[in-house]
Amino acid sequence: MNFPQSELDLSEKGKDKEGQPISLNRRLFVQFLGYGHCADPAPLMAQFEAHGIEGAIYADVNDPQGIGLVILTEDPAFYVNTLRPILNQPLFSQLTFKPEYTMLGRTYAIGYEPDLVEALIDRPKRKILNPELQWAVWYPLQRVKNFENLPEKEQQIVLMEHGGIGMRFGKAGLATDIRLACHGMDKNDNDFVIGILAHDLYPASMVVQAMRKTKQTSLYLETLGPFFVGKVIWQSKPV
Repeated sequence: MNFPQSELDLSEKGKDKEGQPISLNRRLFVQFLGYGHCADPAPLMAQFEAHGIEGAIYADVNDPQGIGLVILTEDPAFYVNTLRPILNQPLFSQLTFKPEYTMLGRTYAIGYEPDLVEALIDRPKRKILNPELQWAVWYPLQRVKNFENLPEKEQQIVLMEHGGIGMRFGKAGLATDIRLACHGMDKNDNDFVIGILAHDLYPASMVVQAMRKTKQTSLYLETLGPFFVGKVIWQSKPV
């Protein structure tokens, strides 16, 4: 049976410097996985190097044998076809998997970005693979469902307040954030995955503290976390 081609345009939208609409049907998929009972992460780092995995490995500051993996790809099939066999090898399968930390999100455009490749692909990679950003806090969040029923203007005000905190810390060179949509890709029905990356742990903690006072966090969040807090022990080289 032949199905008609969909008329839906699922590409990411932006606007060029002249204000003309632009689009791009590319996005980065980012997965976070947590493991315990990893006394020596060096062999895992060597495996990622050997297979050319793009991403980072963190030492879990709250578990002396815990690690966190962040993997980047534009093709979600990579996680099943390539990464899955690697993680089922003894080096990984003998570790204790921590499913509560599993997160999968995708980069997305808001609609005004003048360079979609930079916003969707290059900038997120650059942040995660930046050797100067040694600390990371990763967590999922779920909004209350009635947020989607708010007038669009009110939604924008709420989101701008939240996003402005990340921008201020970024301009000050203290911390930067990554926001990923995970609608329909999360077993707990979370809406977003957030990564806060910083030179030191304290600024990352301060970003979370500042966000507590926003309308989105105080009024429109259903759940937040769990939080993975870690320090970089391996990063792939930027491609």
